[in-house]
Amino acid sequence: MVNGFSTRAIHAGQDPDPTTGSVIVPIYATSTFAQDGVGGTRGGYEYSRSANPTRTALAECLAALEGGRHGLIFGSGMSATDTLLRVALRPGDHLLIPHDAYGGTFRLVDKVLAGWGIEYSPVDLADLAAARAAVRPSTRMIWCESPTNPLLGIADIAALADLAHTSDARLVVDNTFASPYLQTPLALGADVVLHSTTKYLGGHSDVVGGALVTDDSELAERLAFAQNAVGAVPGPFDAWLTLRGIKTLAVRMERHSDNAERVVAALVEHPKVSRVYYPGLAEHPGHEVAAKQMRRFGGMVSFQVSSAGGVDPEAEALRICATTRLFILAESLGGVESLIEHPGRMTHASTAGSLLQVPADLVRLSVGIEDAEDLVEDLLRALG
Repeated sequence: MVNGFSTRAIHAGQDPDPTTGSVIVPIYATSTFAQDGVGGTRGGYEYSRSANPTRTALAECLAALEGGRHGLIFGSGMSATDTLLRVALRPGDHLLIPHDAYGGTFRLVDKVLAGWGIEYSPVDLADLAAARAAVRPSTRMIWCESPTNPLLGIADIAALADLAHTSDARLVVDNTFASPYLQTPLALGADVVLHSTTKYLGGHSDVVGGALVTDDSELAERLAFAQNAVGAVPGPFDAWLTLRGIKTLAVRMERHSDNAERVVAALVEHPKVSRVYYPGLAEHPGHEVAAKQMRRFGGMVSFQVSSAGGVDPEAEALRICATTRLFILAESLGGVESLIEHPGRMTHASTAGSLLQVPADLVRLSVGIEDAEDLVEDLLRALG
């Protein structure tokens, strides 16, 4: 019998400590482990760069939530991204990325891995015909975000998995915006799921981390080797904080989604808002696909500012970002507190001048779990 999501979040990989009976997984704050004779490790632990019991508990829990066999925990989402791309691709290989990919992913691919010989093409992955046309004989990976950051685009994960597998490529899904509570890409055919655990999984804006989950045992072994070789690991306290956050993921994601729906309802009616990006809206082009592959539509909302009345929409977007009281002006997302940002000047500044440049009048919200009426009032006051 497979336990429900919240039960797995609280118990998977987290049996009481056999020595003391501690209900919570201990923070194993050690760099090395005593051996019973040369090579006689206890449970396979010898050095915390290679493995640490606190990190193991988090890996097992997250793998259980994503429905995968292998989980690997990293020091950041970008270190997970870099390790996966370097292991799975070789110079001369081609990669598809979303045309509105996260700025950090684009920066890594465009400024670092392109110099290593990796070729890439940005494409609207919601357009299957366009994605199919962009595939080359050298394409070895399709990198998908759904929803995307920051335009909340939706891709059909099952359809992209079919395209990847008929093209001798892997499908990787960055599931950071949805979290495994709202969406499980491996069940839809993805080969690897990636998370910035900094966001919804940690959930409290107090830890940085990343993760990969896969069913591919051979790939998992290669990833673990590379991770150990380069040392792309978090400390045990970071792993413990993330594991603590995951315990309340289900209840938090429900509240994030509730609040986001209330915020969206207010924004779509406001005369100073020209467009709202949220997959829960019936008019969103990816709404039907999102409804099919997601439990709910999440806590991320983006909107563009209207130019009505001759106002400079970029300047107005910047003013709104600086005027809110409860929505804190900051990068990142997925914490219990609400955040507001200007992607073009902040998280996606690296895309300026590229095909991935975001609209200058775009504002991105990470809707937290405060009282919804307070959040709506705060935004309405800032919009004026």
